[in-house]
Formats: sequence, C-alpha cells, structure tokens
Amino acid sequence: MPNIYLLFSHKLTPEQERDLKENWQVKEFIYLPPELQTLWSNVPPDLEAIDGYLDPIKKWLGENASQGDLVLIQGDFGAVYIMCEYAFSLGFIPVYATTERTVSEKTSSEGKILIERIFRHKRFRIYGR
Repeated sequence: MPNIYLLFSHKLTPEQERDLKENWQVKEFIYLPPELQTLWSNVPPDLEAIDGYLDPIKKWLGENASQGDLVLIQGDFGAVYIMCEYAFSLGFIPVYATTERTVSEKTSSEGKILIERIFRHKRFRIYGR
C-alpha cells in the first residue's frame, strides 16, 4: 500500500482522504514539515528561476518517499511542473485533485446579484494522463 506525500497549501478534506484510501489504497498521509510547507506555499514571484529554491523539498521527498508512492502536487505552476518531473524521475506517482463546480446566482431584495460557488471533490488524476 502506498503513502501519499502532500505538496500543496491546504489540508485534505474528509472526502479526499476517503477517496485516497478507497480508490488508491493509501496507507499514510504525509504533509510537508512546517519549514518546507512555508517554502512551498510562498514561492517568490520575483525569482527568475525556482529550481534551486525547491531543492530542500526535493531532498526531503527523495529521502522519504519510495517508488510507487503518490505525491499530491498543486500550487505555483512552475513548481508543480518541476516537482512532477522530479517525482516521475524517482518512480513516484504525481497526482492532482479534480473538482466539480456548482454556481448559483440570486438577486437580493436590494437588486444586488449574489453568486455562490461550491467546489466538490470528484477524483484524483495522475499528471499527464
């Protein structure tokens, strides 16, 4: 049974945890250590290149994950691309969450338009497939 390493800025929802356990047979959910979570969640927009910036996260993932483990990767587009390539190179399985969005529009008694967006987890998908 694989573990999943979580490279993203949120906590999993109960629905996402259930999906990973039932459909991916995930054994353990492993979040980034706090100092690496801060790096992942705050990729500086002024850096010309971020590959070196991600080295501590690569090192942590490479030292802890095993072939066949999942890696949920969501965040800065460039960081996601770099980490997906890295995960594939080590035999990890990079995945992302998909959602279904429901939008409803109502007009208030004052004539204001109120828009509500509800996002519901649907599934995880392997990058590139």
